[in-house]
Formats: sequence, C-alpha cells, structure tokens
Amino acid sequence: MSTGAPRVLPADSGIAEAASVLRTGGLVAFPTETVYGLGANALDARAAARIFEAKARPSFDPLITHLADTAELEKLVGPLPPAVAALAERFWPGPLTLIVDRPAAVPPIVTSGLDTMAVRVPDHEHARALIAAAGVPVAAPSANRFGQLSPTRAEHVVRGLGAAVDVVLDGGPTRCGIESTIVDARGERPVVLRLGALPVEALEEAAGPVTVRPGSSGQPVAPGTLAAHYAPRTLLRLVSGAEPAAAGGGRRGFLAFRDRPAGTWAAVEVLSPAGDLTEAAARLFEALHELDGTGVDEIVVEPVPEVGVGRAINDRLRRAAATWRPAT
Repeated sequence: MSTGAPRVLPADSGIAEAASVLRTGGLVAFPTETVYGLGANALDARAAARIFEAKARPSFDPLITHLADTAELEKLVGPLPPAVAALAERFWPGPLTLIVDRPAAVPPIVTSGLDTMAVRVPDHEHARALIAAAGVPVAAPSANRFGQLSPTRAEHVVRGLGAAVDVVLDGGPTRCGIESTIVDARGERPVVLRLGALPVEALEEAAGPVTVRPGSSGQPVAPGTLAAHYAPRTLLRLVSGAEPAAAGGGRRGFLAFRDRPAGTWAAVEVLSPAGDLTEAAARLFEALHELDGTGVDEIVVEPVPEVGVGRAINDRLRRAAATWRPAT
C-alpha cells in the first residue's frame, strides 16, 4: 500500500478538477454502477502504465476502456459488427463490456498487447460526466491492488491504494457491487468471457443463445478472468452445506446469503435477509471488506443460488477461494 492519501473530492463537484488530472496523465478513482474504477487517459501509454504500477497489476492483464456515450464507440473503432452494435444499443449505458478490435489510437499497453479491446459505457452520471469532461476515453480497471477485493466505496480505494492515486471522486456506495459482464459478440454466437452484473439470462433474451466461457489458463483475453482473483487478505473457504461453529477457540467469520448460521462465530455478515440476489451482489464486496477487517483467521462463505446474477456472485467467491493468495 502506498503511504499518504489521495485528494478525495465529492463526485458532484470534483468533476472539473478530476478531468484535468486525467488530461495531464494522472490517475483518478471514480464511481461506476459496478465498482470504483482506477482511471487514466486510454490514449496515453505512460498514463496507462501508471495504472499497472499503482495496482501491482501484471502487464498481461488487459484494461477496460470507458466511454462517455455509445456514439463514441464507432468514432473510436470504426464500423461495428452488427451483434456488437445491437448489444451496445440495448445495454449501454450499463454493466456490459464488449470486445472490439483495438483501434490504432489506443496504445498496446491498454490491451496487454492484444489486438482486441474491452470497452463499455458506465451507467453512472458522474462517471460519464468525468469522461466527457476529460475529452478522452478512460482506461479503468477496479481501483484496488491486483487480485484483492474490489472497492465499492471511496474509503476502500483510499485504504487500498493510498497516494498511488492522485484524486478519488467520492460518489458513495456503488449500485451493482460486482464488475461488468464481458461479452465477445464478434462471432456467430456471443461468448461470455466474464460473468458479471448483467445476467446471462438478460443477454439471451436480447441476443439468443450465448456461450459462457469464463476463466483463463494463460494470457487473459479479457480483464478479471484469472482463476484466482477478488480475494480478501484473510483466508477464504467456500462451503456447500451447513458449517459448524469454530471449535477450540478458533476465530472464524461467516458470510451468509440470507440466514445467519447456527453456532458462535467471531463475525457474521448476511448479504440479503430477503434472499434478493441483486441486493446480495451489491453487498458482496462490502461485506467481505467488513469481515476482512475484523481480524478473523478464516472467512467461511456459503454460495448463493446459481441463477441470474447469482452466477456472477458464485464466480467471484470461487476465484476468491482459489489457492493463490494476494500479496500483502
């Protein structure tokens, strides 16, 4: 973690200053409907390199480029495949990232050398206002140390990245709470490369059958697809059934979907007492941040129903429970 702290500005009144920082090669963390992003000018290779440095992100993991509105996409990349254009028209602004051919104006560092680019229009007025004011597309992964919990509040960014960020726009908690769904629709059938806040069912209703192929065993073809990711500093274990309370004085936390677990736990977070998957997604990373800060030795987590956005929640939990551990 970097020492010191960034400037934290209200999202509604800090747009002009934050846009100036982006135009001059700086880093700005800003709210979107999904999670907070760590933004830099996507047309400036040196600025994009600062993202990788600030996050300790490996250079092989590509970034998502954010635009202020849908019309900007064709201006940037030229004519679009019909399916890509149709999905952009249907779901933007929103938590959908589309794969397109990388335009020459975007330096290869943004796409980790790939000839494709991940791009989206966020459904957050302050995010779009910031991008519009900056006058450039903004490359922005989640505003956290690589592999660790995504930030859903400005304080998560400050605590995780410190002075590695120049400015943080504080827009309060994010609405969706998990990252965007990533889709490659350039072929005959759309391929979901990362499950996210836009459910597969909604995609299929709009575009017909899709192929779901999340995960990466080599160089990622899209952001956020490594097998181990989104992890708290505390060991996380995903279980399938009822978990007994810790014996022998063990200190364990529990992340529940809708019902508090039986027994004595050092800390418990419930995602949605009503059993609402949208609420559970919005609470996921915030609840894990809370448990991670309690000093427990282990976080035990139960999966949620594998339907709708629940598929994306379980995807995040499986990656967080993978054997790779994030750097301290």
